[in-house]
This record gives sequence, structure tokens and C-alpha cells, in this order.
Amino acid sequence: MKTLLPLVAVALLAGAPAAFAQSDNSDAVGPMVTENKVDTQTFVTTVPNANMFEIESSKLAQEKSASADVKAFAAQMIKDHSKAAEDFKTALSQGQTTASIKPAGPALQPKEQQLIDDLKATSGKEFDAKYIKMQADAHKDAVALFSTYANSGDDPAMKEFAKKTLPVLKMHEKHVKELAVAHQ
Repeated sequence: MKTLLPLVAVALLAGAPAAFAQSDNSDAVGPMVTENKVDTQTFVTTVPNANMFEIESSKLAQEKSASADVKAFAAQMIKDHSKAAEDFKTALSQGQTTASIKPAGPALQPKEQQLIDDLKATSGKEFDAKYIKMQADAHKDAVALFSTYANSGDDPAMKEFAKKTLPVLKMHEKHVKELAVAHQ
């Protein structure tokens, strides 16, 4: 069964919030993937945008959150996703099937930019709730993307990058779930 994977990319890693909203709508726009495979093109174009979203939204959290635990989580996101971005660049340069694939540019995709703009318009507890929800969604999507690519990717360097990054993403996913409970 084929599903669609919109290049919203929440992903890097971490991931971007709607990068993996799967749909059975065959008229939707996006690269085709099977339930258990993500093509290298999708992975390589999704990851940088997802990473940037994680970093930019977390920078906002450091500025706007009044909660120490949210600020600490945001600091960890910036650190880990900055490292993941560097690791991604290294893997991309070593990739066997990535020579013709160009990752997304430095700008966020429209969906992620809208999410950042929504965060900018909030403050206090409303900010924390939105940020935590966005991080939960982004990490759920990122874990799905990285797990799938780690198991089925066709580029050895990218596959190794996915395998190496996946435990960090799972840790983030667990931590953000704990934040969600603490901020209910």
C-alpha cells in the first residue's frame, strides 16, 4: 500500500511537524513511499528543514518560555539538532546516491514558517503548550522517518546517519512527552 509523505519536513530530525502526515488520498502532492520505505530523495530534502524547524522553534522557546524545564529542553534541542545538521552534511558528502539530490535551502518550508510565526504570536503558558505540541508532533514524525530510512534506505552513508541519530530523536520524543504531562 502506498501512502504520501508531504515534504513539509518537520525532519530532521528531528523532524518537522507535519512531514509525515500520511494520507490515502492518491491525488495529494508529494513523493510516493511505501509503508516501510522512504526514498533517499525524500529523506535528504526533509531532514534539513526539520532540523532548522527544531532549532528555530527552540530558540524562540529560550526567549519566550517562562518555564525552566521548557527552556532546558529547548537548549538541548538546539545543541542536538545543530550536531545532527553537521552530521547530515558529512553523510551527504559521503553518500553514494546523493550527488544529484539538493537538500532544501536555508529557508524553512511554508508550513514550518507558519508554525514559527504562530509561536511568535504567543507567550506564557499558551506559548509553552504550542511549543510542546509542535515538538511532540515533530519528533513523532522524525522518529518515523529515521526508523524507516534506517531500515530501508538505499544510501549507506545516509542510512548510517539515520541509525546514529535515531536514539537521540527517541530520547527527545520521550522527554517532550514528559514535558507535555508536566504542563497539562
